[in-house]
Amino acid sequence: MLHGNSIPQDGVPRRSLLKAGFLACGGLGLAELLRLRSAATEAGSGTRKTSVIFIELAGGPSQFETYDPKPDAPSEYRGPLGVIRTNVPGLQFSELMVQQAKIMDKLAIVRSVHHDSSSHGTSKHLIQTGYYKRTNQGRENEMPSVGSITAKVRGANAETMPPYVCIPETRSHGNTGYGRPAYLGMAYHPLEIKADPNDDGFQIKNLALAADLNLQRLTDRRDLTRSLDVGRRVLDSRAVQNSMTRFSEQAFDIVAGQRVRSALDMDREDSQLRDQYGRTNFGQNLLLARRLVEAGVTMVTVRALYWDRFPMPDGGKPGSWDHHAGLEKLMRLMAPGYDQGVATLVQDIHERGLDRDVLVVAMGEFGRTPRMNGDAGRDHWGPLMSVLFAGGGVQGGRVIGASSRYGEFPTDAPCRPENVLSTVYRHLGIDPSLMFSDPLGYPQHILRRREPIAGLM
Repeated sequence: MLHGNSIPQDGVPRRSLLKAGFLACGGLGLAELLRLRSAATEAGSGTRKTSVIFIELAGGPSQFETYDPKPDAPSEYRGPLGVIRTNVPGLQFSELMVQQAKIMDKLAIVRSVHHDSSSHGTSKHLIQTGYYKRTNQGRENEMPSVGSITAKVRGANAETMPPYVCIPETRSHGNTGYGRPAYLGMAYHPLEIKADPNDDGFQIKNLALAADLNLQRLTDRRDLTRSLDVGRRVLDSRAVQNSMTRFSEQAFDIVAGQRVRSALDMDREDSQLRDQYGRTNFGQNLLLARRLVEAGVTMVTVRALYWDRFPMPDGGKPGSWDHHAGLEKLMRLMAPGYDQGVATLVQDIHERGLDRDVLVVAMGEFGRTPRMNGDAGRDHWGPLMSVLFAGGGVQGGRVIGASSRYGEFPTDAPCRPENVLSTVYRHLGIDPSLMFSDPLGYPQHILRRREPIAGLM
């Protein structure tokens, strides 16, 4: 069991060896960011190059209108939508999951995930960290996210790639989002895209050079840094100087190199495939996620939030899956893009031979109430939700668990968001009993409930 501090206490003081007109997250120099991560990833250096695309359906979609329809229930429970048969005999989805129904043989649906909160903030913190948020005050993580744990323990699958990326950002529905590192420190904060890959001139600000820099001037600065390092090592032979030089080189490779820039260059992608993902913000975000994991990113979180601001008859804009009113109208607007994008992503990773190494997970922070409310919507419901898995060695064509007749609670194979995260950690080769010290020096398990979902892999 690894039990260590979040950030090494020895070594050189904070400095910026490669200030190249860009800022790394939290104000840290990128070279230092890489150095801090390296100390925690050496133990996992022999791990297979697995990765995860975690799709967070911000707001909490209805299990009835997605993967656990109840066609025989009374109308107030059944809801306004019909069902569609999947390509696996006897399994049905909501009528709006048309494309995913065609590839159910490549999917696994867990219909029995539950927890005890119906609060957005508390529940979102739970699905990202495995812990309930103790207070609704503040928007920062109280415990490290699965992505930040992955960045610390596994690092990236390629040296010149970031280990953890959030698309578009860590912020989620209601201006909160819990994909951050908490006490692990800003070295394990994700690269946030904060841009729309559908836009012309799509560019990531964190990797953009300042106006007075070009790659030649950046190279000149790198060469100057090298020459200064030679003199520095004559005066100081500590091994850390060599390591800082190495991390400066990696920082240069990320900013000026082609690997990350190629992954982010959506124009390199086949136009027909881009159409298949859907020319929506969400569809192109999924395509970008696939490009990133293929290039060496270990964890990509895609947040389906405030995407494709569909015009509404009343002038409103549906921003999430939090459908307290007008559920049918909102689902008919939002579900087709989600359905198409996820179906294409799953097919794409299979066709590229990535289906053993790339795990796809799609879930919200909770489900929706069994009974429709007076506004033709459904309210928050922690006692039951459905989660989609694909790739990562998942046995396709399976439904794990079952819910009650009216969709109130699990009746078979109940499991929790912590079990979802344990399954993710298992795929990544991360020990779910791992502990790190919090700011007070107390050891904290990354998960308290550590059993992966049985029968999934």
